[in-house]
Amino acid sequence: MCDNPPVTDLVTRATTGDKQAWDALVERYAPLVWSICTQYRLGAADAQDAGQSVWLRLVEQLGNLRDPAALPRWLATTTRLECARVLRAADGPHAAVLALDAENICDGHAEIAEQQLLAAERHVALRQAFTSLPPRCQQLITLLIHDPPTPNGQISATLGVPVGSIGSMRGRCLHQLRSAPAIATLTTFKEDS
Repeated sequence: MCDNPPVTDLVTRATTGDKQAWDALVERYAPLVWSICTQYRLGAADAQDAGQSVWLRLVEQLGNLRDPAALPRWLATTTRLECARVLRAADGPHAAVLALDAENICDGHAEIAEQQLLAAERHVALRQAFTSLPPRCQQLITLLIHDPPTPNGQISATLGVPVGSIGSMRGRCLHQLRSAPAIATLTTFKEDS
């Protein structure tokens, strides 16, 4: 089974009550929902309320989605509508103007929301790929990306390997990381787009 299943598989499984599939959908698309709430400049409490309403609507509508692959678009549209509703409820008569401004901001930045979604998907894929590595590779990569950089002598002592073998070990670990199913799926998706 792939570490990073397509959205259609997750929607199908979540529709049948698979809690892991539902959790994966929420983890994958929560950044999209949150980014749209941020564009509407909602306060933290209002943004949380709007986000929760979006997820509740999805629970209600999950089985009715005609095209499960369009879930990100459905979430974006539903989030925009929910944010506009929250603004109208919070601001009374002035809300119509604010909601229109917020909708224009969102429409004007739809590409930004899509970029944020892709960044979130890349983050999830990288995290899945990293956790699939052997513990020794995880430890090496963690030491190599530490800020400030960990000296090779300290890496050598921590891992119990000669300083001269760190480079080749790094190469093998990065090759495993690039070959992980989560990264391969993401790369294939990018090439197909």
